[in-house]
Amino acid sequence: MESLGDILRRITARNISTTTNGAGVSLPESEPAGDVCSRCNGSGWVTRRVHIGHPEFGQAIPCYCQETQDADTRTAALRRYSNLGALARITFTTTNLEGPLPDGPSRKMFGEGVTAATRFAEDPQGWLVLTGPSGSGKTHLAVAIANKCIERNQTAFFIVAADLLDHLRAAYSPENPVSYDDLFEQVRNVPVLVLDDLSMANATPWAQEKLFQIINHRYNNSLPTVVTVRGPLQRLDDSLRTRLEGADGTATVVQLGNFNSRLVLGIGEVRAEMLERMTFDNFDTLGGASASDQDRESLDLVMHAARTFAYDPDGWLLLTGPRGSGKTHLAVAIAGEQLKQGSQVFFAFVPTLLDHLRATFSPDSPVGYDELFEQINSVPLLVLDDLGAESSTVWAEEKLYQIIVHRHEARLPTVITSAASLNELEDSKSRIASRLVDGIVVNWQPITAPNYRDQRRRS
Repeated sequence: MESLGDILRRITARNISTTTNGAGVSLPESEPAGDVCSRCNGSGWVTRRVHIGHPEFGQAIPCYCQETQDADTRTAALRRYSNLGALARITFTTTNLEGPLPDGPSRKMFGEGVTAATRFAEDPQGWLVLTGPSGSGKTHLAVAIANKCIERNQTAFFIVAADLLDHLRAAYSPENPVSYDDLFEQVRNVPVLVLDDLSMANATPWAQEKLFQIINHRYNNSLPTVVTVRGPLQRLDDSLRTRLEGADGTATVVQLGNFNSRLVLGIGEVRAEMLERMTFDNFDTLGGASASDQDRESLDLVMHAARTFAYDPDGWLLLTGPRGSGKTHLAVAIAGEQLKQGSQVFFAFVPTLLDHLRATFSPDSPVGYDELFEQINSVPLLVLDDLGAESSTVWAEEKLYQIIVHRHEARLPTVITSAASLNELEDSKSRIASRLVDGIVVNWQPITAPNYRDQRRRS
């Protein structure tokens, strides 16, 4: 397989006219070897050198070789220069129409995505934006579109957004065989661009500017473009989002799966042994030998509140009390009941959750911050265990506050446990506590029973 540098050296467009306006791409003087077209270097398209403002300024037009070459030769050349490599195996005929995600709504979304992608591939016009969680089939459909374009003798270029930025940075090096201008113009003007995994997470101002320049140019010139985005478009910069959404009707946005249809890497899952060990049936409302009648009454009340919430989650349930008093037990029991009903549950020990969010900023993370954060924000039932046990940093407080505010304003079912009293939370986390004291949304159930987990160990 050729390197991207070799590909770009071949497919940099040669302009037809001899007049110049400074916007065209300069090419090496040497002619390409073999029977590759000397005018377009095998890309199948060229751009005219016309003045700025001319209707064809920056527009790609078919090279004359497309009329003289036989179909097999044209297809081989287009495939060689598409940057698809081994992805040539992915086509609409090899696509499982049910999609990769297991839930019914996501399968329906994927079917709608296949329809939209097929329609675009048959007649590339405007923009197609595919969004969804990891593993929802976005890249698969985008690649299938590129391969279909090649079958129809249309030039398509596929590249991952992060790889594009890496190559643009490398192009500044004087030793790089591909100049920055060559690569930048190629991506801006290729007849059909497939830009995979667009994300602004951790993007530097330079990277944001380059991506915007490419997207803005193609948007203004109505160049057919396919973009995949991991996560909701709302997480993107407004300037990018407005172009991807296409307020003028030139863009079609298709979501391929629910963002909570698959818990990424087990994050948010309740361990099976916890579900077996912590149920309503084996919850001890006696509270141990040292528990008073008042303590046992509080356990009865919280047990009733937890059962009621588990069967019909509505609003929030806040469980506070000493460590070992049964808060996590009831939270797991609630999660277990909802899982039995087929609902989606995200269960997280708060300090571990923050660790997972921090880890998404690593270049090696298989899941993006936006995707995980959106999953936490929108899951039908969120269980946050041991609020207050996390390290109190500015970043941690801000992330927790954003989650709390979003779910509180949307009144999404949420269970929170904390060993801190409500007064202690008001002192240490005043912004978060201001949401927890909302009696309209939050059902606060304090447990007064002592730590009977340690009592059982001593007995």
